[in-house]
Amino acid sequence: MGETKGILSVFKNKKPIIAMVHLKGDTSEEIFERAKEEIRIFEENGVDGIMLENYYGNYYDLERILEYVSTSNLSIPYGVNCLNVDAMGFELATRYNASYVQVDSVVGHVKPRDEATLEEFFKLYRGKCPAYLIGGVRFKYQPVLSEKTVEEDLQIGMTRCDAIAVTENATGEETSMEKIELFRKNLGDFPLVIAAGVTLENAKKQLEIGDLAIVGSYFKDTFKDTGDVSADHVKTFMDEIKKMREEL
Repeated sequence: MGETKGILSVFKNKKPIIAMVHLKGDTSEEIFERAKEEIRIFEENGVDGIMLENYYGNYYDLERILEYVSTSNLSIPYGVNCLNVDAMGFELATRYNASYVQVDSVVGHVKPRDEATLEEFFKLYRGKCPAYLIGGVRFKYQPVLSEKTVEEDLQIGMTRCDAIAVTENATGEETSMEKIELFRKNLGDFPLVIAAGVTLENAKKQLEIGDLAIVGSYFKDTFKDTGDVSADHVKTFMDEIKKMREEL
């Protein structure tokens, strides 16, 4: 494969797994303590990186946990996804030295008139933020307002980020092989992230095509986003990934 470049150079292993920290909890203190415990579980059980996201918590919860990880000397890289207000994800990534930032859509979710504005937005913030950008195309919960084909939008997407993320329609829903294969065909060797619905059962076939994965629901005790992170699920999954890497 040669020297690893770009976003994949952030990780120690090939086919890296990024664990999602959803910031669940009823109070700010509970959110903070739970997130710290989840990060400990992920780090101890071999995940390759973490993603901090205000899926349940708010912006202040997200900033607090980022401040914590930025001074904790973690053995794994971390990133941030500030949902719905993309500019603040870039700001937080820069402020707290995150290795990567996720934006749920980089093309096609705005009116065609606004694509030029979006183009300039990404130029501006990528110019200011040293973190690598993972960008979704036809991503879960995002509107599709594009008048272009998915193939055309993927070509545009590659100019706006460092890795393209693919999902089906919902958190935890398995991403179809058809969609993964369509993305890979159009992306060539551009990094492809499987960003939802990865399980022990489908990880090998999906990561034969994709370059890395973001896992949230499968690491929970119920295998759903509403559950609690299970150390057993994380360890079992990562043990299999380690074996899989030897075969890929």
